Amino acid sequence: MNKIRPALMGSDAIKGTVCRLALAVSAGLLAQHASAAGFYLSEVGSPASLGTGGVANPTNTFGADAAWTNPAGMTGLDEDQIFAGFQAVIPKVEFDSSAAAAGGSDGGNAGNTAFIPSFFYVNRFNDRTRLGISLVAPQGGGVNYGDDFVGRYQTSKAELAAVGISPSVGFKVNDRLSVGAGVSIIYTKYEQNIAINQAALAGPGTPDGKVRIEDATDWGYQPFLGITYQATDRALLGVVYRAEADVDLEGDVNFRNLVIPKPALNEVDISWNNPQWLEAGLKYRLTDKDFLFLNGGWQDCSEFSKNELAFEAGNVATLDRQWDDTWHAGVAYLRLEGQERGYSVGFSYDSSPVEDEHRTFDLPVDEIYKLSGAYFWKGGKQLDYSVGATLYMIGDAEIDVVSQGVRAAGEFDSNYILFLGGTVRYMF
Repeated sequence: MNKIRPALMGSDAIKGTVCRLALAVSAGLLAQHASAAGFYLSEVGSPASLGTGGVANPTNTFGADAAWTNPAGMTGLDEDQIFAGFQAVIPKVEFDSSAAAAGGSDGGNAGNTAFIPSFFYVNRFNDRTRLGISLVAPQGGGVNYGDDFVGRYQTSKAELAAVGISPSVGFKVNDRLSVGAGVSIIYTKYEQNIAINQAALAGPGTPDGKVRIEDATDWGYQPFLGITYQATDRALLGVVYRAEADVDLEGDVNFRNLVIPKPALNEVDISWNNPQWLEAGLKYRLTDKDFLFLNGGWQDCSEFSKNELAFEAGNVATLDRQWDDTWHAGVAYLRLEGQERGYSVGFSYDSSPVEDEHRTFDLPVDEIYKLSGAYFWKGGKQLDYSVGATLYMIGDAEIDVVSQGVRAAGEFDSNYILFLGGTVRYMF
């Protein structure tokens, strides 16, 4: 075995090298649960979203979750209402390697199961005005491939959590037109682990080191606007716009298992833009019991494409992920069985924001197909309940990357994400 030779590089050279390595692979940002094509989660733990794959969101005029999905829809509620939801997110994210220059494992199921609560409240302030507040997790998730993963020199673990509290208001202009607005105050936390290829720096046989980005957090805000218009007695149109939002995380940088001299890097700033989002929908009453929902939308994901990292001492770089804008479309059906119960089913599609040659392990996104359904029933005088599920079927995302001089290639094996949830609604 060759001797480990840390003296091959000076401290400044090693510092610069490790900076370049981290800058080239760090900004993992959103991982597993956003590894559908869409940037935001449309499932917010309510039957209108979870039971229709998000298709009913822009024309939601019947639930307190309209406080987040479309604040103009709150004017459709004739009484105060509370919605509390809870959902489990169960992913399968497995990689099948075809090239692994540095060896290693395929990582098994890298997805992290998560449990996400949600809360919505709408107050009937007066005949025309509704006030609302919501608490949802619009983004988040994680991948954990393990330290021996074939793509460890790009990422071995990445986790993101984003929680937003959103006050909103809806106003009925007339019997046909309502408008609404709100702002999401979002807390974001991000962490990532990356292996350091010390063999390339200090000679063959040198074990991997590790750089960890920890406790990178930020408070930010994102305004949103909504409109509903009753075009005919049967047809309701809805439009929702969410503005672009800046994310500026500040976190710690820690190194582990270094043989080479430790770089004098302790803090990092990570910046990106949450893309703007425009969505439109139609709710059409087929009969007194049957409703059809259609929706379509666009997300400005190309704006997210550039991720900036800044270490102290002026080390700054921008990573361009080569992302494109995405679009989505869906259809859903809802059936009421009298006043006591009902069900919904939905199907939707999201395009992929990235071509195969630009895909990365921290964000293995691809196109996605969603299948969803929900069942709801009335309980006591002022309570009703629902259960629902949405299945994200993600394409076989291909990856072929070179990180720190090491190539890893293959594809993800028919990944999916299953959302299971339930809600309780209280009207008073």
